[in-house]
Amino acid sequence: MTDNRQPPAPRVAIIGGGPAGLMAAEVLAQGGVQVDLYDGMPSVGRKFLLAGVGGMNITHSEAKPAFVARYGQRQAEVAGLLQDFDADALRTWIHDLGIDTFVGTSGRVFPTDMKAAPLLRAWLKRLRELGVQIHTRHRWLGWDNHGALRIASPTGERTVNADATLLALGGGSWARLGSDGAWVSLLQARGVQVAPLQASNCGFDVSAWSPFLRDKFAGAPLKNVSLNLAAAAPRLGEFVLTASGIEGSLVYALSAAIRETINQHGSATVHLDLLPQTSLAKLQTALSKPRGSQSMAKHLHRQAGIDGVKAALLRELASAAAFNDPALLASAIKSLPITLIRPRPLDEAISTAGGVPFEQLNGQLMLKALPGTFCAGEMLDWEAPTGGYLLTACFASGRRAAQGMLEWLKYRAE
Repeated sequence: MTDNRQPPAPRVAIIGGGPAGLMAAEVLAQGGVQVDLYDGMPSVGRKFLLAGVGGMNITHSEAKPAFVARYGQRQAEVAGLLQDFDADALRTWIHDLGIDTFVGTSGRVFPTDMKAAPLLRAWLKRLRELGVQIHTRHRWLGWDNHGALRIASPTGERTVNADATLLALGGGSWARLGSDGAWVSLLQARGVQVAPLQASNCGFDVSAWSPFLRDKFAGAPLKNVSLNLAAAAPRLGEFVLTASGIEGSLVYALSAAIRETINQHGSATVHLDLLPQTSLAKLQTALSKPRGSQSMAKHLHRQAGIDGVKAALLRELASAAAFNDPALLASAIKSLPITLIRPRPLDEAISTAGGVPFEQLNGQLMLKALPGTFCAGEMLDWEAPTGGYLLTACFASGRRAAQGMLEWLKYRAE
């Protein structure tokens, strides 16, 4: 008698409930696979929700060549991931969830309501309807001696046997949200090389601000300024003075270059233009006007519009001689050096560089040293500035890994 019963569907385990893990779960479930997703936190998508505070910047609308260039030294590898799921495809996917998007004046793409929570709710509803089983408060501990996954659950440790596994554990920043980098030693123990995790999209410290500047102006924004490092073109934007240094979007845009310069030379000096819209010649002419009995502070305010934190930072960093020479003072305003000595701690960074190098993976994001184990998301060795680039690559890598897992499972079944 012929047995016509179908073999059970393959079962996969996904470790990590961020954008990469959730996206992989969707693709796998749509491919007919039973999916169990494990996350150590009480709910999934916690860092995704935090990224949405103040406006959920999901991706960016700029042309693909410029978009891909944002991934720096790993742009070739990330470009390969984006071939199947780029910024336009991501927007279409969001629209299919019933969430509209719009392009802001900066080119950044946001959900119409600017919030992350409705998008995540709609997504989780889809995953539940596809049969994805989500296990929260389940922390991955590595493998046992037989290759099964060790999972710490609220009822004690358990083992899970999966036909394939995806690790989507994030980087090493924001440990309180689940991305603590604890996976590094677990992979290294299995012979996987891991590039050291480093802060990315982070603030930096100076050796010390004066007590006056620190106490009065920590937290003050410097708007409509530009920064440049070495011979690179200046970047316009704004940043914030902190008690120990500087941080903010303009600093984050340069963070990779600043960090690598510090790694190589022990410090990095960025040059701040307090008045990027005013030429050096025009500024020098204005400052050369007689100030009579006016104080220097009032002269700077009237002739250059410099006051508040800009004036305080100028006084902090410019030489005393500059305040007696309009040409030197104008030069200082246009190129004020700020020497940075270290990035802020890893757990304060928005994201991390380092992780599993692409050289440790095949084209489907499977670990060469651990067949059947795949990696995706921020735990891969790539980095990008804020602006939607981080999320886009996380989504794309989750899809690529899931497609690779489906191919692997099909190959194993043949």
